[in-house]
Formats: sequence, C-alpha cells, structure tokens
Amino acid sequence: MFDVVVIGAGPTGASAALFTAKTLVIDNDKSVTKRAWIENHYGVLEISGPDLIENGKKQASKFGAEMAQATVTNVSKTDNGFKVETDQFEYEAKHVIMATGMMADLAEKIGLTTKPGTEPRIKTILDVDAAGKTNIEGIWAAGTIAGVSMHTIITAGDGAKVAINVISEINGERYVDHDILKA
Repeated sequence: MFDVVVIGAGPTGASAALFTAKTLVIDNDKSVTKRAWIENHYGVLEISGPDLIENGKKQASKFGAEMAQATVTNVSKTDNGFKVETDQFEYEAKHVIMATGMMADLAEKIGLTTKPGTEPRIKTILDVDAAGKTNIEGIWAAGTIAGVSMHTIITAGDGAKVAINVISEINGERYVDHDILKA
C-alpha cells in the first residue's frame, strides 16, 4: 500500500513525488517533454526534455519514490483507497495524483469530470479545485491535465503544490518543509 501513486513521471509527476512519502510513480514513457529543448526552466541554463525527465526521476528516487514503467489501465475505489491497475501489475494507494499531461483518456474512463482545455492544442482538462482535487475524493490532478500552462517550470510547480496539499490532508495540518543550507 502506497500513500500516493503518481500517474506520469514528467515534470509534474516527478516534482509531486519529491514531496510525498511512500510514493510510486508510474510512467508510460510518452511525455511530450521528451521532445523538448528547454532554456527557460529556473535553475537550469539549458537542458533536453529527456534529460530533464531523467533528472526529475532520479531526484524523486533520492527522496524515496519508486518508479514503475507501465501504462495505467484503470483506477478504482477500494475500502482503503484505490486500486491502480497497469498493463503489468496492480497497486494500492491511499491517494492518486493524475499527472498525465495532455492525455485525458484514463481520467474520462474512471469518471473524472472534464471540461474544455484552455491552452492551445489541449482539448480536454480535468475540472479541479484550487487545491488540485477532482470530483472523486482522493484523486488529485496536477499540471497540464489540471489546466495549467504546458511550460515545464509551471507544471513542475503545480505538481509540488498538489503534493503539498495531499500531504497536508494526510497529516491533518498544513505541511511545510524548507531545506536548510548546509554549512
């Protein structure tokens, strides 16, 4: 049983996994970021999309996230949270963060409420509140699928924001974590 399963390991999903404990990140290796060249991401002079994704996955792993290469085929409610089914395995989680970028097929299949996209070339997004909550309690959404701009710096920040909101709900109080400069 994971506290959180993140679906998608692009900038949004990997960023969310930096904060959440006992996390599994499931990725199908189809992120649009894999085709990007990035020069406007804070703290990075320039980087290829594939390198940005790999760095994000390594950083999330450093903080304890597990990675799985698979395609999620279904998410269903259980007594303890959710069953996340992939083309290879099944996992259980208390919370799920949808970080599927431009892809809304899974979200529509599992009954998440959608609405028309607001970004160019984004047809469908999830209808979420300011915290990232969807219409199904315990399923959250972050990044492009949640209606924020496709720019990696923005989706990464949104992934972190939603992760903090998930942790705060799990803990029953606002979660704050600040790194301290090591002398």
